Amino acid sequence: MHSLRRVFQLFINSNMRLSICFDHLLPAKFCTDGYRDFALSVIPRYLRDNSVIYDIGGGKNPYMTADLKAKFENCYVIGLDMNKNELLSAPAGIYNKIIVSDISYYEGNKDGDEVICLALLEHVKNVEAGLRGIASCLKRQGYMFMFVPSKNALYARINVMLPERMKRMILFALFSHKRELHGFPAYYDRCTPHDIKRIVPSLGFEVVEEKYYYISSYFSFFFPLYFLWRIYLLVFYWIAKEQAAETFGMVLRKVN
Repeated sequence: MHSLRRVFQLFINSNMRLSICFDHLLPAKFCTDGYRDFALSVIPRYLRDNSVIYDIGGGKNPYMTADLKAKFENCYVIGLDMNKNELLSAPAGIYNKIIVSDISYYEGNKDGDEVICLALLEHVKNVEAGLRGIASCLKRQGYMFMFVPSKNALYARINVMLPERMKRMILFALFSHKRELHGFPAYYDRCTPHDIKRIVPSLGFEVVEEKYYYISSYFSFFFPLYFLWRIYLLVFYWIAKEQAAETFGMVLRKVN
């Protein structure tokens, strides 16, 4: 059994390497790691000293690290998550305060300067209610940073169709390293660039910056499938442009 598992893992690793090599042939915009780019290149440009920052849905993996938090004076980080154990498992000293609540039903005090919401909205049954809860955390002129896996992505469409238990088994068998970060039910309610941009003005937001990303690793375990998916994505992009994005990030400012 151990030897079979080893052969299986070697097979997956070799196909992943082939997938990475193939991506080197594509334009850079189709190869940018969305989460990494948004987290490291976009959000830090907006963070300021003396800020109250809400990390919504970060749980035990908050956006802020000790080193990043140390760069900003008087930075007060509030962790808001529906799972108390997740919040309590976060690295010591990152959260100054924790709030256990479902963001879809939360009514905040409008005291936040920034809200960070990374890979959360796809897990919210009613995205408009979730965005309304987020808006209640922000002061006027406060910023929200959201990173969202798109409902238009092929893996998201498959995710919605498969039974929860089956898709977890497949995901963890192929990508065991994702076990710590994945496994929560995903609904992808209105998780597209078009839908988000349609909803946010009614909640008092304006879009300040948009970033679109066209890569994910879900099909890289089998290169022939990955190759076909890449061709599909290129055609989809030619037809729909940013609506074909696998993931997207937006910076919103609360103007009302």
